[in-house]
Amino acid sequence: MRFRGLLRRVRGGERRWGHKGIVLGGCVAALGVVPSAALATPGSGVTGTVLATGTSSGTMKVEAEGVTDVVVRTITIAPGGSTGWHHHPGQLIAVVQKGTLSRTLGDCSVETTSAGQSFIEPSGPKHRHIGRNLGTEPVVLYVTYMLPAGSPLSVDAEAPTCASGE
Repeated sequence: MRFRGLLRRVRGGERRWGHKGIVLGGCVAALGVVPSAALATPGSGVTGTVLATGTSSGTMKVEAEGVTDVVVRTITIAPGGSTGWHHHPGQLIAVVQKGTLSRTLGDCSVETTSAGQSFIEPSGPKHRHIGRNLGTEPVVLYVTYMLPAGSPLSVDAEAPTCASGE
């Protein structure tokens, strides 16, 4: 390949790219953004099944410190059933696969999450809550827990004073 036409001298010793140099530079730059599929090793013997998908209603911030157990679990709550008041030692991300979950939070506000939606439950005793199925069909949740190593999935908690009429 001849590189003679790539650079041309301009008055005062300044160098500028000629037409061929611009084309070559563009080709080199394009190589940097082309996926390297030709260099990748193809997978084999792997299958995956999407269990549920959900869309959050806002920003999701997930945090974990130190050694963390990650547990993925399905939970079914029968019509009229509830989780009891509890909190989690670590954060969790939940997707409602079926039904509608009503969660009463520690300040007695209620959040309702329907099939196809997701939510995060923060960690710690300040974030106690209860989940209820007020509908006529089972609520099915897919939950990913991020817990400090060796922690239980949940810890029982007392109902807040504002929930005494429940």
